[in-house]
Amino acid sequence: MAPKLAAEFIGTLWLTLGGCGSAVLAAAFPEVGIGLLGVSFAFGLTVLTMAYAIGHVSGCHLNPAVTLGLVAGGRFPMAQAVPYIVVQVLGAIAGAGILYAIASGKPGFELGGFAANGFGDHSPGKFSMNAALITEVVMTFFFIVIIMGATHGRAPAGFAPIAIGLGLTLIHLISIPVTNTSVNPARSTGPALFVGGWAVQQLWLFWVAPIIGAVIAGIASRTLWPNDTTSVEGR
Repeated sequence: MAPKLAAEFIGTLWLTLGGCGSAVLAAAFPEVGIGLLGVSFAFGLTVLTMAYAIGHVSGCHLNPAVTLGLVAGGRFPMAQAVPYIVVQVLGAIAGAGILYAIASGKPGFELGGFAANGFGDHSPGKFSMNAALITEVVMTFFFIVIIMGATHGRAPAGFAPIAIGLGLTLIHLISIPVTNTSVNPARSTGPALFVGGWAVQQLWLFWVAPIIGAVIAGIASRTLWPNDTTSVEGR
């Protein structure tokens, strides 16, 4: 179990550092010019690279919603879910901590939103709480459907990380304007703890909505497209 937990910690740290880091560091400078497209690809690339790096160790969940979605889909044992979620959150906090240490080294540093997720006045596009809730449920639903399908016993072997990474990229392209894109409670928790205030107050939505979407997707996939070959633990 220890190697799996270490892999999940490192992987979630990388997702938070790479994805949020692209927003806080690179996208903050107009001359770099990565914008929404670059940040979206950064998140997708963190998952794609880690899926190949640690997928054979832990399944590369990197996300409490993914873990619970796989439990609901019959692909992962519930007994291991809590330890996975704990180390995912700790990894995200560590990733946000490293990012803070780097970002705060710039003269005149201001924390700002620090890639935290939000709605209302804290949504990039000022979208309402209801819009944010719907977005996070639906986007996470499709993320889990992609994961369940790409890792199905009848899916082409070896290509799952590509489909999942590109799926997460597309999800960010759609939803960054609405919530700054969570679909991952751990990723949301790390930056929120550094921002404090409004980010912590709104954090509940970025736990509740992704988990609802993930569980629905897991149940739907298990029911509609059962994996009748060897089951997998994740990505």
